[in-house]
Amino acid sequence: MTTGSTGRHAFVERAGLATAERDHSCRELLKRVAADGIEAVRLSFVDQHGILRGKTLVISELAGALSNGCSMTSTLLTKDTSHRTVFAAFTADGGVGIEEMAGAADFLMVPDPASFRVLPWAEATGWLLCDIYFPSGAAVPFSTRAILAKSLDELRTRGYELVCGLEVEFHLFEIDDAKLDPGDATMPGAAPEVSLLTQGYRYLTEARGDEIEPLMTLLRRSLQALDLPIRSLEVEFGPSQAEITFAPSTGMAPADQMVLFRSAVGQICRRQGILASFMCRPALPNVLSSGWHLHQSLTKDGANAFMPADTGEPLSPLGMGYLAGLLEHAGAASVFTTPTINGYKRYRPYSLAPDRVNWGIDNKGAMLRVNGAPGDHGSRIENRIGEPAANPYLYMASQVAAGLDGVDRGLTPPPPAGAPYEQPAAKLPASLIEAVDALAASELYREAFGDRFVDYLVHIKKAEIARFLSDVTDWEQREYLTLF
Repeated sequence: MTTGSTGRHAFVERAGLATAERDHSCRELLKRVAADGIEAVRLSFVDQHGILRGKTLVISELAGALSNGCSMTSTLLTKDTSHRTVFAAFTADGGVGIEEMAGAADFLMVPDPASFRVLPWAEATGWLLCDIYFPSGAAVPFSTRAILAKSLDELRTRGYELVCGLEVEFHLFEIDDAKLDPGDATMPGAAPEVSLLTQGYRYLTEARGDEIEPLMTLLRRSLQALDLPIRSLEVEFGPSQAEITFAPSTGMAPADQMVLFRSAVGQICRRQGILASFMCRPALPNVLSSGWHLHQSLTKDGANAFMPADTGEPLSPLGMGYLAGLLEHAGAASVFTTPTINGYKRYRPYSLAPDRVNWGIDNKGAMLRVNGAPGDHGSRIENRIGEPAANPYLYMASQVAAGLDGVDRGLTPPPPAGAPYEQPAAKLPASLIEAVDALAASELYREAFGDRFVDYLVHIKKAEIARFLSDVTDWEQREYLTLF
């Protein structure tokens, strides 16, 4: 293969990442982009927040990037959700205890040739998902994709494969004012002014769905062109709220699909003057919260390992232990399932969102909804706690770690909740502050993800919380300005 000036010479080979299979895939990719007339390729990696970041290369640089990697500045790994760097990057260890991140030094994106997609909305443009490494060849310990890969490897050593299906709610708003005045270019930028595409509350009615059919058709065709396994496009309960569901996939695929899905929907809609928002609860009148329900099970030798025998339980003993582990670690896992300050405003009683740690049999008010029966090859656990903004690699890895802990310790879940908003159970964290404290104290996640990663993520989240607490809100202005 040829080389270029994108990264470090022959990095993939020197780092021991080259295989005959990868080399063949790279050669086939180069043939394909030439045959398809691709002019540019976006290289992207998933950051700590689940956001795609990267560079666009002209096609002549692609071969070099496949061999050499592509350089990126390491401060991208030290930013909170405002894109502020919240570690001391220009110190001997980059503020994170790693010499290779000192002085905002580079790391390298290494493209996965099997991830290649042609972007339907961008002319003659391809896309590649990348893994990240230091120039020494060492893996970057803050790579969330690598964290999920480790969790999946642990499952495979036990003979299991993770299967996940996605249900993702989001909002579609018409952009009235994009706030492009220079005075609005703050960090983060001023939120756009928007209006609704539809009124709400006509849940799943065909008439309401037809109102946004042209946009949903555009999304459907584009997502299918990306080979995303979408199953349904639905009108949700709230104003301008939609849901798209995915067929179950195994291993890393569901997480990769989620990051590409969110990015694709946002870009496609923006070109139509529409804001697609995966924020949990926008501050707009009458608009409802959005969730991300994660359906999960394990398979062994291709068979559903959660499917029960005729024992009266909704899941197999493995499934019941996994369920108990999810309940045991729900508080600490909330940082992974619900990583924003805003997401905790969704945990309300009688809202089709959970407010406490419990489970139920086909009960949409419970945190964990279980569907399973003898002979039901779709037996599974649906975790209803997540928000659409969650980093999918951390969301899924947190489930594996908690579930396996329940299995290994022989935990058993309490009886299912028939009235999930009324029966006593531990409450979910009321705020990101509580969730971060629970994660910081979690022995499980420190063991599964490492102290370095947990401390790193806690630091980032505390920086976001500090900014939030220092901001004067509209509530405070209304409450106190004329009172005292």
